Amino acid sequence: MHINLLNPESFANGHPHDQYDWLRENDPVHWHEEPGGTGFWALTRFDEVANSGRDPKTFSSEPTIMITDPETGTALAFDGEHKMMLMMDPPQHTQFRRLISREFTRGPAADLRPRIQELTMDIINALPKGRGEVDFVATVAGELPSAVIADLMGIPLDDGRKLYELTEILHTSPEALPKGAMAKAGVDMFTYAAQVFAEKNKNPGNDLATQIVQAEVDGYKLDVVDFQLFFMLLIDAGGDTTRNLVSGGLQKLIQQPKTLEHLRGDFSLIPSARDEMLRTVCPVIYMRRTATQDTQLGDQQIAKGDKVVRYFAAANHDARQFDNPKNFDITREANSHIAFGTGTHVCLGQHIARVEIDCMFETIFSHLHDIEIIEEPQWLASNFISGIKSMPVSYKRKN
Repeated sequence: MHINLLNPESFANGHPHDQYDWLRENDPVHWHEEPGGTGFWALTRFDEVANSGRDPKTFSSEPTIMITDPETGTALAFDGEHKMMLMMDPPQHTQFRRLISREFTRGPAADLRPRIQELTMDIINALPKGRGEVDFVATVAGELPSAVIADLMGIPLDDGRKLYELTEILHTSPEALPKGAMAKAGVDMFTYAAQVFAEKNKNPGNDLATQIVQAEVDGYKLDVVDFQLFFMLLIDAGGDTTRNLVSGGLQKLIQQPKTLEHLRGDFSLIPSARDEMLRTVCPVIYMRRTATQDTQLGDQQIAKGDKVVRYFAAANHDARQFDNPKNFDITREANSHIAFGTGTHVCLGQHIARVEIDCMFETIFSHLHDIEIIEEPQWLASNFISGIKSMPVSYKRKN
């Protein structure tokens, strides 16, 4: 089996499950060469992927969660004083996460449901009545997370849409972009964030951006660079992933018409269907950690400084953890997927994401019928985020 988890072409139609399957059974802690880099250990079994995320003392998020170390001068390369929260370990990570974690807990997320339901209905109402055709990703799946994060941050919806266009560029492999496009997207994101920082200092509001602007950690008031990094994280993590989950989940349902009709006839199945979509679609491909000391994973000796890369969709298809893992089963019980990660870095926005996904599918299946994919979906060229970039569909809307 030829293994190449660096080439975006391996992810051109979703996750490379043929590679994952071979690695899980034959080399679950696999040494992967890295042209121009040091190489890394690729983890594909559930236990190693889950447990390595729960041990930040041994497997650090510093200096980065990306396979490749950021180049000097790029958006994610900062000195030790300024780091994105994703690239922090406890106790620093705990302090920064605590600044906004309350807004993302289960209760406040549930309180957002009426507003999210309203935004979802606005999206469906904007679609032509009768028989119509749209790019589902751009017109439906991408609209809701754009609107929700714009609401939370206190910025205009149109700005939220433009910011998500930037996140798509940032998640695309540089080889698939015009020269300098990724750097420009990072600069544009940070420039906009600096404007928000200035505006919220001048005119504070009842929103998350103002809360971050006014935050302090151990008496240290966050500066504009801290805010830019927070802003990028929230915009980046809050949009692409939910959009890709809804698009990929709909594709799976359309591929299994009986499952789709089962769900359409019983909305009580939406929560378990959503978890099965998370397990199988799994928008985040990997997170890297770096060994802080010599240790062992499986049968392999890991040296201090080695990169350890955790492949979530591979873990989510481990037969040691899931019965019939290749089956897309919306009635699956005890679904212990780790699409949101594990440990201290478990996805901050997971509860809001669940509400968004549930509202989206309830609304879609209440108002759109005879949904069909009319052109081959186009996938994002990325080895970090798995997602459908474009999926034209036809539908029938009765009201």
